[in-house]
Amino acid sequence: MLPLTGRALEALRELKLQGSAKNEFVFAQPSGLSGPCVHFDGYWQDALTAAGITNFRFHDLRHTTASYLAAQGASLLEIADVLGHKTLAMVKRYSHLTQSHKVAAIERMAKAKGL
Repeated sequence: MLPLTGRALEALRELKLQGSAKNEFVFAQPSGLSGPCVHFDGYWQDALTAAGITNFRFHDLRHTTASYLAAQGASLLEIADVLGHKTLAMVKRYSHLTQSHKVAAIERMAKAKGL
């Protein structure tokens, strides 16, 4: 289970207030029946179109999360735990660091060592 904080948590709380109290799912069935939305892709594509977002898959959010966590200094073990990965090799595949993040990491190490 992934903990949510900040704006994401607030947005979900707001959705809960607007939605049916009998449904526990964020992406509930549009019919109003209890249970999760079973055909999510269509709604995802509609949301992307409405937002003007192109060339983006739901799965891309995993890569973005891993990269943002890595850029903020999260360890590979922490990233693996958040993404649910069992191997560090998979974490490395998902967490893409820019050259500037790599330079900053080296500069922090050099400063700490007085170099």
